[in-house]
Amino acid sequence: MSSEKTLSENAEEYLEVIYKLSLEERPVKTTKISKMLNIAPASVSQMIKRLETLGYIDYSPYKGVTLTEEGYAIASKITRKHRLLERFLYDVLHIKKERVHDQACEMEHSLSDDAERALCQLLEQPDECPDDEELIPVCDFKFQTCDECRMRRQEEVNQVGKRDKNLVSITNMKRTEKGKVSFVRGDYKVIRRLMDMGITIGAEISVLEVAPFKGPVKILVRGSNLALGRDIAKNVFVEIIREDPPAEGALSYG
Repeated sequence: MSSEKTLSENAEEYLEVIYKLSLEERPVKTTKISKMLNIAPASVSQMIKRLETLGYIDYSPYKGVTLTEEGYAIASKITRKHRLLERFLYDVLHIKKERVHDQACEMEHSLSDDAERALCQLLEQPDECPDDEELIPVCDFKFQTCDECRMRRQEEVNQVGKRDKNLVSITNMKRTEKGKVSFVRGDYKVIRRLMDMGITIGAEISVLEVAPFKGPVKILVRGSNLALGRDIAKNVFVEIIREDPPAEGALSYG
């Protein structure tokens, strides 16, 4: 999923904003991108054309922007680094909460993948950033749990390599979407609790309902209907299963 093309920090910021907005609505309206970045619509249109040419987004006039698989991978990675840095700045360096976002913005583009992994382990695999409690995206290593990563030296991690598919939290799935469980973030207690409910690596999940205001997520797994609290559901990551062409607004990356 990695790209050989070099992106400017400005272009990465666009992908990061599109990623954030796409979790609420897809396709993403260019007017919303303009408003969030506080950049003139004409300048946004120019960058959108460039990102589409590079293959990072799909753009449909009057509808909006959707991240491609490659674009989602980059956007998710830079968002992950940003939110890990926010946790580090707030939890370890005790920077005031209202300042961590701007500080992380300045640092995220230069944080290496090795440093990202070390930071995640130092912070004990956090799942939310501190300033707005948004979900930290999953890493892209070929692990199924955090324990697998913790037990590997960096040389072994490099041999494991990166995932071929993008993963999304089931809290970011839409109703009727299906996914295959590929990663669980948390300690053995979380994993054991999920196993007892039949939610194991490789299990297929259908989302029945995602309640608003961080309410429970209702899913179908192994023929049983379950309601998962957000504290658990947000840390179950799946590979989206494609059976038909994706409906408008469905997750179209991975």
